[in-house]
Amino acid sequence: MTIAADVVLAAGPVLGGAGTSGLALTNGIILLAGLRGSDRVDLNRDKAGALGIGLGILSSTADTVLSQFSDGAAQVPTSLIQGGAFGHIGMGGVALALTTTIFVFKWKKLIIPAFLGTGAGVIYSQAGGIWGIGQNLILKTAGAVGAL
Repeated sequence: MTIAADVVLAAGPVLGGAGTSGLALTNGIILLAGLRGSDRVDLNRDKAGALGIGLGILSSTADTVLSQFSDGAAQVPTSLIQGGAFGHIGMGGVALALTTTIFVFKWKKLIIPAFLGTGAGVIYSQAGGIWGIGQNLILKTAGAVGAL
């Protein structure tokens, strides 16, 4: 038993220190599996949007190729909503409109709420306020899980 305990201690944390980059990649794989069709991942509009939001939040802090994807996903709705046609809308208004768009409409293609959710995750950090509270909660939880 002593040898087994030494091996466990030498191996390090439970997940080997996955970090936010590892969690973002895993979230992206789960989202992709659900969108492509998987017997293990059953997506609906709400799950696709939530996984997209999680991917956007995690990847925006990961500073990888995923962060470039999530930043690009955030630029699309921001430029459409803040383009001037709707008046002066701050980032909080963009976050509110985007979240409403994700979760209110009935989407036939789940790629749309997943993509919009990915952008929303980035926009939440820019908007601050209540949006930042949710983002901080996800990042703190991810940091704790990634440190396991």
